[in-house]
Amino acid sequence: MSEHNPGSVGIVSPQTAHFSEPLPLRSGSTLPAYDLVYETYGTLNAEKSNAVLVCHALSGSHHVAGHYADKPKSTGWWDNLVGPGKPLDTDKFFVIGVNNLGGCFGSTGPKTLNPATGTPWGSAFPFVTVEDWVDSQARLMDYLGIDTLAATLGGSLGGMQALAWTLRYPERVRHGMVIAAAPKLSAGNIAFNEVARQAILTDPDFHGGNYYAHGVVPVRGLRLARMVGHITYLSDDAMAQKFGRKLRHGEHKY
Repeated sequence: MSEHNPGSVGIVSPQTAHFSEPLPLRSGSTLPAYDLVYETYGTLNAEKSNAVLVCHALSGSHHVAGHYADKPKSTGWWDNLVGPGKPLDTDKFFVIGVNNLGGCFGSTGPKTLNPATGTPWGSAFPFVTVEDWVDSQARLMDYLGIDTLAATLGGSLGGMQALAWTLRYPERVRHGMVIAAAPKLSAGNIAFNEVARQAILTDPDFHGGNYYAHGVVPVRGLRLARMVGHITYLSDDAMAQKFGRKLRHGEHKY
């Protein structure tokens, strides 16, 4: 616990779990071996019954709470909810955050070396789904010796994972908290996602998905894709606040 912030979990460190058993994917492909980066907060009790899995959204990571020793401002994305006396009370619960497969925060993904080629997976990395993430997370729970989770929870794409846990492993999770999520995307959502994909695909730095080999990142396409995504997340009130006709500066300006 931090002396300066009594409600914080303080300094944390990520850990890595390696899995050599191949993971069959919903696409029909198989991931031969993989790593999952994760963090934990609080203490697992003797019965191993107080574990809570927090699933991250599209651009999130395993770093849910606390900060890193060498980066005082590296506060976790849900730090306001995880810690002593907070809703996810680490004096009671053992909280786990995992970076999903295909993510860019340490778990196996496109920038990982493909053992078959010795070069980054890039565009050859297999398609992964919410169900694949949940299956890999279940293996991590096995690795940690946790048979049953007290709860799974998350928002947006994290909420979809929390929901998938209750469907795929109902005997292994006692509660599911699904926040700002749905069981599937609507056709409209898929259409907006395609626009976002095209923004990335048409960035000159994309290089067919093999941009790691060129030492670049399609930042401009990613920026546009994120703008498109955020528009689909807004309520009518939030949309009016951001894009309404009321002048913000009392004059017409960009």
